[in-house]
Amino acid sequence: MPHTIALVDDDRNILTSLQMTLEAEGFQVRTYTDGESALHGITARPVDLAVLDIKMPRMDGLELLQRLRKQSALPVIFLTSKDEEVDELMGLRLGADDYITKPFSQRLVIERIRALLRRNEVARGEGSGTPASGVLTRGSLTLDENRHLCLWKGANVQLTVTEFLLVKALAARPGIVKSRDQLIDAAYGENIYVDDRTIDSHVKRIRKKFRAVDPGFAQIETLYGIGYRFKEE
Repeated sequence: MPHTIALVDDDRNILTSLQMTLEAEGFQVRTYTDGESALHGITARPVDLAVLDIKMPRMDGLELLQRLRKQSALPVIFLTSKDEEVDELMGLRLGADDYITKPFSQRLVIERIRALLRRNEVARGEGSGTPASGVLTRGSLTLDENRHLCLWKGANVQLTVTEFLLVKALAARPGIVKSRDQLIDAAYGENIYVDDRTIDSHVKRIRKKFRAVDPGFAQIETLYGIGYRFKEE
């Protein structure tokens, strides 16, 4: 079954061109010109991935993402302009999985969408031709890839695709330091460029989510100038 993509942008030229390109690649596409209509549409008929612009009428992309995150861990890619660095970082803090800077090539968007969908399958243990790796347990942490489920001391911690893969990469080898480059490869795959601050923003949000269920959570340690590690219990 083809994946369904939601495109949300108030620029109809971008919507039309992206829709045509994605449909030519075999995707099903739904388009929305503002955040409010997108929220209603995606809530009523869930999609596999959403591509959101930031500056939109009625409800901007940041607020839309925040509301979507209350419902699910839907994979989300942000479209940002070169002068929207602050919004870009805020999007990552709110839980966006990736971002693309305008102007962009159609091929780049296709590659990022396919990469994120593959990461989603890996996080859920559904990789094509690859057996599900099952459940990873590290002390109070349980990661169930088949159900995209993260538990800390029995409490559910809702993680995005990227966040799940980062936690998995750290927890797979407790006590071993992972550099930011290693974490980028684990969460994004090779040949996709993101900078160090992207990983830092994701880790900050991951900690916030764990501390929401356990204020004393301190398992993800920062080694300044080196990277991060999952502390052994």
